[in-house]
Amino acid sequence: MQNTLDLRLLRTFVCAARSRSLSATAVQVLRTQSAVTMQIQRLEETLGQTLFHRSGSGIRPTESGERFLAYAERILRTHDEAISEFAEKRLYGSISLGCPEDYLIAFGPTLLQSFGAINSAVEITVVSAPTNELRKLLQQKQIDLALVSTPKPTDADVILRHERLVFVGNRPNLALQDFGDALPLALSASNTMDHRAACDAMEKAGIKYRISFASNSLAGLIAIARSGLAISVFTQNAVPPDLHVQDKFLPRLAHIGVLVAYADQEQSAVVKAFGEHIHRVLPQI
Repeated sequence: MQNTLDLRLLRTFVCAARSRSLSATAVQVLRTQSAVTMQIQRLEETLGQTLFHRSGSGIRPTESGERFLAYAERILRTHDEAISEFAEKRLYGSISLGCPEDYLIAFGPTLLQSFGAINSAVEITVVSAPTNELRKLLQQKQIDLALVSTPKPTDADVILRHERLVFVGNRPNLALQDFGDALPLALSASNTMDHRAACDAMEKAGIKYRISFASNSLAGLIAIARSGLAISVFTQNAVPPDLHVQDKFLPRLAHIGVLVAYADQEQSAVVKAFGEHIHRVLPQI
């Protein structure tokens, strides 16, 4: 008798191949890690192939696993499209969305709640990371789509809104002399846009500075700004009400464009619908 493929096993396999982590997969598919392991083993037995290399640092697809991933994604995409087409036009399936933390705070609740209210059968997983990391995850197809920033939009980019980067402190009228010879900055990692924008602006203005705190955690940067130990940089929409934009003695920072980027040119029905939803809603927030 010919073997058949269980769609639940395929969804678990795709999540594991994208995240390369059994623990992360368990969270996404709402099962225990041991149950995820058993599902992958059942799929391997069905196919007669080893699909993952396992090590202390996680898992990664074997050559057979990489080849099967394309089939699994195609099967799931076709299944979800068929269900959506014939089951009262409702959308079914799952989405993995990437989003920088400041955008997640500013825009995430509205985007996710408004989409979920219409498409309650769609499961959404959110991965929070800076734009440079999200682009890598898109390239590796570990997420389906992402909100990303660009400092210099091209003609091909569809910019949904512009966000201004701002210096932020704990008092409205801070002055350079409050910090001594060099202004302490609390910034995200050195390869991020806001870090580069802040350093470039300080150097062009001839202001001495030092990096006193570096983290990709928005909560950490906010905490340092609140302490008064350093000036930080956020998008203006992410500035908490108890912090203040520092426009008086620091240079103005550039605007960045916000757009949606996809892992695949050919999107599933549910990914395409969520992308279109973001295009409609995000400019209005």
